[in-house]
Amino acid sequence: MNTELGRTIDDLPDVFNAAEDLLMPNVESRPEKAAIIDYRGMVTYRDLYDRVTRMTDVFARLGVTRDQRVLLCLTDTRDFPTVFLGAIRAGVIPVPLNTLLTPDDFGWILCNSGAVAVFVSGDLADKWTDIAANQPYVRFISSDGGPWADLEALIEGANPMTEPADTHRDDVAFWLYTSGSTGRPKGAMHAQSSMRLTANLYAMGTLGLRENDKVLSIAKQFFAYGLGNSLTFPYAVGATVVLFNGRATPEAISEVIVENDISVLCGVPTFFAGWFAHPSCPTAEQAPSLRIATSAGEALPAHVGRVFRERFDADVLDGLGSTEMLHIFISQRPGEVRFGCTGKVVDGYRVRVVTESGGEAAPGEIGTLQINGPTAAIGYWRNREKSQVTFQGEWTNSGDKYSIDGDGWLTYAGRADDMLKVGGIYVSPIEVEEVLASHPEVIEAAVVGTEDSDNLLKPHAYVVVHAGVEAGGDLEVRC
Repeated sequence: MNTELGRTIDDLPDVFNAAEDLLMPNVESRPEKAAIIDYRGMVTYRDLYDRVTRMTDVFARLGVTRDQRVLLCLTDTRDFPTVFLGAIRAGVIPVPLNTLLTPDDFGWILCNSGAVAVFVSGDLADKWTDIAANQPYVRFISSDGGPWADLEALIEGANPMTEPADTHRDDVAFWLYTSGSTGRPKGAMHAQSSMRLTANLYAMGTLGLRENDKVLSIAKQFFAYGLGNSLTFPYAVGATVVLFNGRATPEAISEVIVENDISVLCGVPTFFAGWFAHPSCPTAEQAPSLRIATSAGEALPAHVGRVFRERFDADVLDGLGSTEMLHIFISQRPGEVRFGCTGKVVDGYRVRVVTESGGEAAPGEIGTLQINGPTAAIGYWRNREKSQVTFQGEWTNSGDKYSIDGDGWLTYAGRADDMLKVGGIYVSPIEVEEVLASHPEVIEAAVVGTEDSDNLLKPHAYVVVHAGVEAGGDLEVRC
């Protein structure tokens, strides 16, 4: 069955393994093509599949059985997709972790998830040493150095397992823990079908990703956004992904783009703003293949989108996604960009904007955004209360404030808990930030609410200016 045509869960076969679905077509049609380029060199699709099938055997030798959880505290190298897809292929549930979390968070997630094994990059081993000492029944495996069993040695000593687990399209394939901005992180459980459907609906259906693309993502693979950009999408179309496991500084990313002839750049607004202000940012002549970019994580300021277009003669597509929906479900379209808007709903999804009274908002009226789509998480692990608040029947509550006009364009107005009520009127900090950021001397702006001496809420603005610029004059007037 050609799963590239699937647009709904019912379009996929009942017996469906997400890892096998992403890799096997590439092994059959382009085995010697580069799947991954990382600091260790190139990995072909044949080599990647061999690593993943051997990883399936590694889990068996470690005594990890179907539906058990394993944690991935891994940087962006070939080891991430090896372990992640190897687990899914074996019917084991991989749980990628934000590598910037604290040891306290790691320890809590280990206990919350009930994971039986943890894969740790050597650079992150210090965060896990004390945890490992107190968890004698959990297996720890080292990637790229570290004090525990060496992952590469385990893979080399394993046998390729020819048959994947006979998982169902509705079975849980992997978890992603949310950022935990309002308490402890929540483990969103995603189905086997979700990766293929995000690829079909967004990567191919909206972004237009191609087999000959080289993709670079600023967001790491442990993020839902980065997982799609660097793993699901390239493998789904047979493209090449360049994995950068260092800190995404403007200079480092510029070098990667030029050296690897990147054609698709997946970024975030904060990176783009700082990149354009840095002297290392390449010109169109230095990055001739860069044909399109995506942006998510926060609203893309209109002036940043314009700078990208002027510099590279290409569009940067703003979009909205979430951990709960796995990837982007509202997006701009290539050749159809409206600056200042997030975009229109991605085909295959539906959205609605709901007022405080529970009814649908009128065109232009701000309300809470809800999403209906086939990639919604099954729920949060061991968190029935939050699951019921977020997953309301066929609708997923985003917690974002939006408005939608008569033509279907959606505009971000802030998080539900970010709206400022000033003088009895709701004020969107995003709109104020957009005005401030349009000033030529400003790189970024942030607006927050602060009570004055009368305990009344007033908006306060903070700006980051370009090097050599002193705050004052016209900038103070605008603020």
